[in-house]
Formats: sequence, structure tokens, C-alpha cells
Amino acid sequence: MKVAGFTFIRNAVKNDYPVVEAITSILPLCDEFIVALGNSDDGTEKLIEGIGSPKIKVIHTVWDETLREGGAVFAAETDKAFNAISPDSDWAFYIQGDECVHEKYLPVIKQEMEDNLTDERIEGLLFKYLHFYGSYDYYGHSRRWYRREIRVLRNKNGVHSYRDAQGFRIDRRKLNVKLIDAFIYHYGWVKPPAGLKSKLRNFNQFYHDDNWLAENLPETFEFDYKNADRLVPFTGTHPAVMQKRINATNWKLDIDTRTLEKKMPFRRKLLQKIEDTTGWRVSEYKNYNIIK
Repeated sequence: MKVAGFTFIRNAVKNDYPVVEAITSILPLCDEFIVALGNSDDGTEKLIEGIGSPKIKVIHTVWDETLREGGAVFAAETDKAFNAISPDSDWAFYIQGDECVHEKYLPVIKQEMEDNLTDERIEGLLFKYLHFYGSYDYYGHSRRWYRREIRVLRNKNGVHSYRDAQGFRIDRRKLNVKLIDAFIYHYGWVKPPAGLKSKLRNFNQFYHDDNWLAENLPETFEFDYKNADRLVPFTGTHPAVMQKRINATNWKLDIDTRTLEKKMPFRRKLLQKIEDTTGWRVSEYKNYNIIK
């Protein structure tokens, strides 16, 4: 069994992405790792080189700045990385620059790849998600946060990244997947207020035009952490690769989680209650077909 990891990144230093941690968290499972390195101006290439692994292959790309609708540029860059993996790879393990896998899940993931290697019905492995928010001590748990996504997919013709690179398709149809007992830890929202303000402005330039940015996210915009709906204290451990970054945290999340939840609109409160009671997320958008 041969496994190729892949990701895309641009200006990781400027935007404070834990891309080194992301890559190294799954590197033990990979025989090769493709990094689509976009045209950066902040030392991101040196950051990647510093990992020092012979498994890593960097391909240099130039982002299409005209793709400013729906995050399409993220899918385009993901496809560049996926298309560069070795043709003889059986599985492709996708990780984004603000995600990590806890080392405790690596044996589970490897076993699932081995067990499903010859089952051609299974086109991908579906992971559960923890979306950390504001600090490393809380994660968002509400309908605003997607619960699952494909991160391991079979290396086959026709696979392409979908919309803004959250999921994948094969010739426009959803992949048939198996839900596995492993989590992706998502850290994209773990920043101080100034950092999240910068993130939102930088991120949304790949979704909206300048007029929208000026109206909705002006330079005077202040981030207030109130768009999470519900935050849950995290009592587990973080991936070992994240520990240095966690130790360097220099801000404290100052928010009343009870007040936050009380401000949820009634409809979302009702739907959340149904989910909490039954485990069913009403009208959940699913980027996949679970068949096993």
C-alpha cells in the first residue's frame, strides 16, 4: 500500500497557519507528500524546507487572483497538488494548512486504509471534526460547523476538489465513503481578535469583490468572537506537534459561553436541541455518500 499526502499553502507565515504541524501530523503515514506552494512573499518556502523530510516534494504554483467567487482558487490549488502525486499511490491523504491529526488516530487511519484497500466501492474515508475556536480550550459545536469531511481518498481518475476545497467529487458526483473513528482538529479560528480580523479580510478576498469587502469587512472592523453559537470546553489533549504553538499562546479568550448560546436564534436552538437529543442533524449538507 502506497500513500501520498498533499496540501496547498500560500503565505503561511503572514497568516499564521500551522502548516508545518499539519504536514508533520500525517507524514508518518505517507510515502510521499506533495505541497503546492503558492506565490508567497513571507518565507513560507523556508518554513516547508525546514521540515527536512525527503518525502516532501514542493511544486511551485501561481494563484489565479481573478478567481474571487466561492473560494474557487482553493479548489484549483488543491487539484494542482493532487494531480502531482505519484500515479502508483493507492490512497491520497489531504490535509489543509490549519488542520492536524492527533497521533493517537494514526494507527486507526492506517488500519482503515489497509482494510479497505481492495474494496473499490470505498472511494474515500470520512473523518469527524473538532473546530477549535478563539483558543485551544474551546471548540465550536453547533450547526454552523460541519461535522465530517473526506480527507483520505482513493487515487483514481476523475477526482477533483469541489467548490472551495472542502470536499471532492468524481466527475461531479459525490464520493462513496466510509465513516471512520478518527478526528481532524481544525485550528483556523484559534487566533487573537486582531489575527481573526486579518484572517477574515484575507480569506474573503477569495470569495467576494472589493466592494463587498469594503462594506462588510472594512479596515475599522473589529472581531468579537460572537459568531460561534455554542462553544464547548475541550478536556482532551492536542496533537503533540501542536504543543510548541500552544505553549506560546499569549492571549486569553474572554467570552461568556452561556450568553453566547442564549443569543442563538430560536430556529437554530430548536434544531440544535433535536440534534443533541437524537444525533440527527436536520437538513445537514453532506459532501459525500456514506455506504459503509
